[in-house]
Parts: sequence; C-alpha cells; structure tokens
Amino acid sequence: MTIATLLGALNERTIARDVAIPHDETRMRFSLSSNTVGSIDEFFARIGEYYSHHHSLCVSKGGKISPSEARSLAKEIVEREYRRHRGNIVSAFNNAHDGTNGGLRAVLDIIAESLKAQAVENYVRDVFDSHVAPDSWEQQVQIIGEFVASCGPYLSSEIRVDQPERYARNYEELIRAYVEALKSTSSMFRRL
Repeated sequence: MTIATLLGALNERTIARDVAIPHDETRMRFSLSSNTVGSIDEFFARIGEYYSHHHSLCVSKGGKISPSEARSLAKEIVEREYRRHRGNIVSAFNNAHDGTNGGLRAVLDIIAESLKAQAVENYVRDVFDSHVAPDSWEQQVQIIGEFVASCGPYLSSEIRVDQPERYARNYEELIRAYVEALKSTSSMFRRL
C-alpha cells in the first residue's frame, strides 16, 4: 500500500460519500410530528426511537436494538454534548419541551452528529488498519511519516510531526486528531 491510496481513502469527498451522507440522509428521513414534547417520558421515548432508527439504518444495517438500550445510549450522547456547553439532560428536555434552541429537532441532530462522528472515526481507523502493515516496523514508520507530512498542518499541535515512529504502532491519537481536524474544517460536519 502507498500513501496515495491511504490519502485517497481518507479524502474528504470519499468519507462524505461513503460515511457522512448516509448518516445525514438517515437523519432527514426521520420525521417529527412536533418539535416539542409534553413530558420527560415522551422526551426519552422520542430520542430512543430516533437512536433506534439511526442505529438500524447506519450502524447495524438492519439490526435491532432494544428500546431501553436505545434510550440509554441516546441519553448518554445528549448528556455528554450538553455538558460540553454547561448543560445536562434536563437542559435538553427543557429545550425539547419548550421548543427553544432548536427544540427536539436540535436534540435529534446532536444524536445524529455523534453517530456520524463515531462512524467517521471507525472508517478512518479501518483505513489505517488496512493500509499500515502490522508486521513491518519500517513500513509503519514510513507511511505514518508520509501521512503526518501531508496532513500535519491540519492536525492538532499536540501531534509530533517530527516523530512518526511515535504513532507507527499505535495511531489512535493520530486518528482522533485527524477526525477532529475534519470536524473543524469539513463541511460534512456542518449542520444544515
């Protein structure tokens, strides 16, 4: 494998076509009869229904998830995102109840974006795994070095571009930095 095939597989358009667009289309296919909910139980039911819908179409490709697990995973995503903005699951419920800050639609968008970001990260990890030979230290250092040289300006300043051997055997930090760079520069992570 060469750096050209690795970079081709990690091209923003390729990722958008193969990963991001199906997630966006899945989000658009879920219709809401109302952008508000009447109770916390209805809120949990709706975000669980949405998680199950999205998971079935994009994550498990037809597989099912139990309603309680879907609610739990949806709550976890929403809680995590709202905490990043000094809120919590109650803040999300209040937005969905009152229709403020985008209402229920915005909460479902958070779930969709989180699932999409995880799918992109999984895709990038798979591309690295299929392009970096696990049994050749020299090839690992070479291809990681070429990747960092090519993408270094877009990566976090914490990535040591002068030390590709640091990421040759364990490129998780590099993958996360690349996905974060995509999130900040790519239109595939911008909401409509």
